[in-house]
Parts: sequence; structure tokens; C-alpha cells
Amino acid sequence: MTSLADELDLSAADRRAFAETERLVGGVIVKAESQGRWRPAWFLELDRDGETLPVYFRGDRGLTDHGVYTLEHELRVLQVLEAEGIPVPHVYGFCEEPRGIVMERSPGRANLATEEDPDKRAATLDHYMEILVAMHRIPVERFEAIGLRRPADPDALGLVDLPVWVKGYRQRKQRPEPLIELLLGWLERNVPTHRDQVSFIVGDAGQFVFDEGRVTAVLDLELACLGDPLADLGGMRNRDISEPLGDLSRGFRRYAELTEEPIDIPALHYHTVRFGVNTPLACAYLCADPPLGINLAQYLGWNLVYARLPVEVIAEVEGVDLERPSIPEPRVCIDAAAHDALVAALEPVAEQSYEGDVALRMAQYARELDRRGPRVEAEDLEEASKLVGRPLASWAEADTALEDVVNREGEARLPELLCYFYRRTLRHEALLRPAMRELTDIEFQTIRL
Repeated sequence: MTSLADELDLSAADRRAFAETERLVGGVIVKAESQGRWRPAWFLELDRDGETLPVYFRGDRGLTDHGVYTLEHELRVLQVLEAEGIPVPHVYGFCEEPRGIVMERSPGRANLATEEDPDKRAATLDHYMEILVAMHRIPVERFEAIGLRRPADPDALGLVDLPVWVKGYRQRKQRPEPLIELLLGWLERNVPTHRDQVSFIVGDAGQFVFDEGRVTAVLDLELACLGDPLADLGGMRNRDISEPLGDLSRGFRRYAELTEEPIDIPALHYHTVRFGVNTPLACAYLCADPPLGINLAQYLGWNLVYARLPVEVIAEVEGVDLERPSIPEPRVCIDAAAHDALVAALEPVAEQSYEGDVALRMAQYARELDRRGPRVEAEDLEEASKLVGRPLASWAEADTALEDVVNREGEARLPELLCYFYRRTLRHEALLRPAMRELTDIEFQTIRL
């Protein structure tokens, strides 16, 4: 049988990936679909002795790699979980060049919000909580054997892998980041050192495929490590932003029933903030100096929304009332027709390719920057000037001054800083709104246990 790779116009890297996939699986590729996204990935079907095998090639992130964990790390975790009876994709092997995991494409679909039957949605979340508890009960020695490190003390247990993310952020930091520094300061002061249970944790919890009220496979184990099991509940609160998981309060109550332990609410809030800030830590330098080809609108959206969630959670913990800002009305611009024409020209292109969609989103954002950007920046500067006590002429000057305030007085002035950054992030989300897609108008769940 002839491989489909011989018929497609593939890059040299993709051709090597296809050949290695065929070797590892022991079959011939008969169907291929590129998964247009920020990492190279392919949905494949292979024929092996008359049997059709669905396969997924999960490539490296490349220029947007967060640098915290390797693909080999995820592969080893998947192998341990499969051996322990957890529903995860079977791994066929690893492709060295281009780097990628060759794994089973598990049946089912992602995004629980697509399930129209409320009973099946609830049943699926219940099943995921059962699987999560089962993963948390796997002896940590199984994971230490593949290189995962047990936290050395209560501080390390509470921080989980935050120090690694912070190290990468500081190495690549391009400009002042006062909001990130504010969040990091709060996390350093509030580590839940009273906790002592060490478990395997998924990291980016809440990612799975499902069918008919059951989870068919747990996905995306790239951030798995050892730490406080409540870290995964905090991760789920963050995952719920882009992939709604249903009633998390109900799901967390189910978790408490299964573990026979009440949820430690302060620790849950802490881990919600801790995991949330990982995204800005990884995205900030990409937003400041984006490499060619990056889906900048997506990264800007992540950077904003996953910073706003920690602000809202900290405000809840600290008893700070947050007020939404008014969004400036769009101005009538002399060059509006040019922006409109560019957006209109890119709309049909966006339907044809991932790259076209990336370009359309940037054009939509640029048009909104033209319409509202000057007024948003003026409001940001007016509020920042009052906060630092002197006039500020530019956003760069403002962020430098704000970071200085955060570093010197972040704890003492936490309420007013939270209020400022809450309003600021919402204003900038409004600018990005036409291009935010699944992150549009995000509201976070309040947990009631």
C-alpha cells in the first residue's frame, strides 16, 4: 500500500515525522489532517494489516516552548499512567527529528461544553473526578522512578513548580511587568505551608476527551509533577476559562466525597492563583517581542485573562471589592476604511488556513486599537498617575513606575493595586475582544462548597 505521505506537499520535517510514525506504528498513513495551532501536530490514520489505527503526532512547541518540561517527560508520564490503568492515549514511541510523541488518538471529543445533555455533562465531570482521585492515589514512587522530584519541604510542596516558571520568566523578561510582579509577591507571602500530602498531579488538569457521559482519555500531561493534590483543583478552575467544565463546585464536592476529606479552601484559592500566573509567566516575553508567525492575538488573550483570574481570586481572599471600568466609545478615524478593507480581505483567507486566521485576528485587533486604543491608554495613564503620585507620559514610563511601587509597597497597597490592574486588564480585553474567540467575555466561577 502506498503511503499518503508520497502524495502530499509536505515540508521536509513533516515528511520525516510521517516516516517515523509509520515505522513506530508499523503501518501506512492513509489519512492526514494538520491540527492548525501553536505547536506542530497531526491527526493521522494508519492502515496496519487491514486495521485502521487513529494516531496523533504531538510535536514540540518550538519558538513558543515554555522550557519547563520536555516532551519526553510527558511520554514517560503517559506510560506510567497507562500501566496504572488510567485511561490515557497509548504511546507508540518518540520521534527524535522533528521531535514529537506518536500516540493513539483516543475516541471521543474534547470540550465538555459541547455536550447538550446536562445529565451526561454532570456524569462526565463526576467520572473525571473519579479518575483524578485515582491518579492522586498512585504511589509517588512510580513517578520518582521516571525522574519526577518529590518536594523537599512545605514551601516546595506549596509552590509546586512555580520557581521553575519564575526562573524562565526572569531570564526572558523584556520589559517591566508590574502585574506579574504583584501576583508573585502575593504568592511568596502566602504559601500554604500547613499542607503535607504529596501526590502525583496532572498540572494542567481538566483536559480530556469523552463520550456518552464517560471520560475516554485524560490528555495533555506535559505539566505533570509531584505536589499538593489540591493543585489540580486550582488547575481545573483555570482550564474552565477556555474549556467550560460545568459546575465545578459540584465537581469539587464529589472530589471531597471520594477522598473523604474536606476541601481546604485557602489552599484551593492559592493554587488557583499559582497555576493561573504560570500563563503570563510563559507568555509575557512573547507578547513583548513576538517571533514571526506566532498567533499573537491568542497569546495576548491568554496573557490578559490568566492574569485577571488571579487578581479576582486574591481580591476575594483579601476582601477587596473590584469595580468594572467603563469602556471608551470608539472614535471615528480618518483611516477607518483601510482597517475595514483589510479585515474584509482576510476573512475568506481565514477560512482556508490557520495562518490566514492568525492574520485576520491581528487585523481585527489593529482595527480596535485604532478605534479605542488612544482613549484606553489615556485612562490607563490617568489612573496610574494617581496611583504613583506623579504625571506619567507613556505606558512604558507607567509600567516602570508601577513595578517600582509593587516592589516597594506591594503588600501595603495591595487593594488599590488589585483594583487598578483589574480595570486595566478589562480595558485591554475590550480592545482585543474581536479576536479573543473562546476567551471572549470570560467570567470565572465562584466556588461554593
